[in-house]
Amino acid sequence: MSNPTWQAVGVADVSNDNADAAVPAAADAGARSAAADLPAASASLAATALETTPERPWPVRHLSPKIGDYIARMSPVWVEGQVLNVKRWKHLVFLTLRDTDENMSLRATIPASQADALGIDLVDGARVVIHAKPQWWQRSGDLQMVGDQARAVGVGDLLARIEALKAALAAEGLFAQDRKVPLPFIPRLVGLVVANQGDAEHDVITNARARWAGVRFEIRRVTVQGQRAVPEVVAALRDLDAHPDVDVIVVARGGGSLEDLLPFSDESLVRAAAQIETPLVSAIGHEMDSPLLDLVADYRASTPTDAGKRIVPDAALELERIAGARALMADAMTRRVTRERERLRDLRARPVIAQPTRMLQPHRDLLDRVRRDLRVTMRDALARRRARLEAHTASLKALSPQSTLDRGYAVVRLADGTVVREASGLSVGDDIVVRVASGSVDATVTRTGTAG
Repeated sequence: MSNPTWQAVGVADVSNDNADAAVPAAADAGARSAAADLPAASASLAATALETTPERPWPVRHLSPKIGDYIARMSPVWVEGQVLNVKRWKHLVFLTLRDTDENMSLRATIPASQADALGIDLVDGARVVIHAKPQWWQRSGDLQMVGDQARAVGVGDLLARIEALKAALAAEGLFAQDRKVPLPFIPRLVGLVVANQGDAEHDVITNARARWAGVRFEIRRVTVQGQRAVPEVVAALRDLDAHPDVDVIVVARGGGSLEDLLPFSDESLVRAAAQIETPLVSAIGHEMDSPLLDLVADYRASTPTDAGKRIVPDAALELERIAGARALMADAMTRRVTRERERLRDLRARPVIAQPTRMLQPHRDLLDRVRRDLRVTMRDALARRRARLEAHTASLKALSPQSTLDRGYAVVRLADGTVVREASGLSVGDDIVVRVASGSVDATVTRTGTAG
């Protein structure tokens, strides 16, 4: 099968005018002999790839050997992948080496002796590392890795790689506790990432609804192992994280071998999980399993069943707690009312409350004494004032003109009110007013004279 990537790179690199001179002596002999058997290039052909045009193209017989020459210059390389399509033919084993994360693969061969020495069954899904050199088949345009050594990737190697990645991510702070957020008490909607087939979905949903019957799920079914697992799980996480109603996301998978759980320790998946804002629950495998997703998640559930119990509260237990709280409040209120009633009874039993007028009696007695004293004082003061008034009244009466009038005297005034003191001041015919002790008399002077 031809590989466009290899072809494009080969065409670009063989544009060097000295490409043929750079072919090492150790280049594949079969490729050189096949190139030598082909007809010589026409003098009209472009010398380099850059000089080709629609009018002066390279024929396939000219391009394919150049690609082979370029590939022949590559050094052998150790390459890792998963084995597919294993076929044995005589002393060779033909297989496809697929990338563990991406959808990429290469054809390869290894000696049958190397396959037998691996110590494992070379079956689909096995992880191996082979030492191989790329080879270009000029006539078919196929690229193949020709291996001379092969080694099985053991559990120890995988664990070492996971530990190295774990240390690197921890150094970046992806597993720090201060990054983790608490799970919501009652989520509106639970995002669930599970396998297309398996018990994990059933375990999470059944246990969650057994505790909280109204819980709702938004489910994304994905591939949970193999090369499609990582991109599908990452896409599901991002999709659920963008959902406005999803309050928590659960990634659940049943148990499996270390190789089966490798996608959940993949760096790209771990980083994607660290970037989402929705609280994340990891429920991968069993209690003993611990992929790196567990470390970056906000909560690590030991199993899918545990996750179902953790994401929602237990309704029965919460009702018991509410009943208990209500009983405690009722008891507290009863004890408070009883205590206050006793205090009120004690207060009412006090003399000052039982006979409140008793506290006023001393003040009442004092007020009575003060009133008596004030009455006596006022009576004495009035008597003294009355005696003094009577004395002054008598003095005033003795000195008053009225007393004189009372003795028979009279006061004579002219019409204008002037007091007449001498008879000579009057003339016959003058009108006068005579004031006596009681009343007054209007008179007219008829005669005047002096006292004889």
